[in-house]
Amino acid sequence: MSDFGAPLPARIDRPIALVGLMGAGKTTVGRRLAKALGVKFFDADREIEAAADRSVVEIFSDFGEEAFRDGERKVIARLLENGPCVIALGGGAFANDNTRAIVKDKAISVWMKADLDTLMSRVSRRDTRPLLLTDDPRKVMADLMARRESAYAQADVAVDASSGSHAITVDAILEALGNAGLA
Repeated sequence: MSDFGAPLPARIDRPIALVGLMGAGKTTVGRRLAKALGVKFFDADREIEAAADRSVVEIFSDFGEEAFRDGERKVIARLLENGPCVIALGGGAFANDNTRAIVKDKAISVWMKADLDTLMSRVSRRDTRPLLLTDDPRKVMADLMARRESAYAQADVAVDASSGSHAITVDAILEALGNAGLA
């Protein structure tokens, strides 16, 4: 049993990539999931910042989204070579065709779904989301949801991450992985 109540998967033989919109809880849940599984955790955005020696906001501002996505793909490809681990991907990573193909080939992808109100409540706490630095962040988030849903739907499993409880979301992921025969 995990510390969160769900039975631990028998084994994880490759990385688990958490995908979904900003505010879904990928980083916080990812840390807890990695601990439950006894594997390393990586936050792709933090790894990108370390590689570029600048923040995600600065990368977007200085070089634009296309350059950011190119660097993101390279960093994620490197992280996927770590064997079993948990990786929290940035919200747009899995929506990129090339990055999604790499993740689908090398990892188990888990879509952490959440409703718009939950996401907005969570992201409004910080101003570190470059795509939301606009006059109408709710409209931007709604547009992102609409544009990215078909990409996220290609994940190996999907879980509801709206509950607000990280422990419940970890349990849901562990259960979904087991039910899908992926662990």
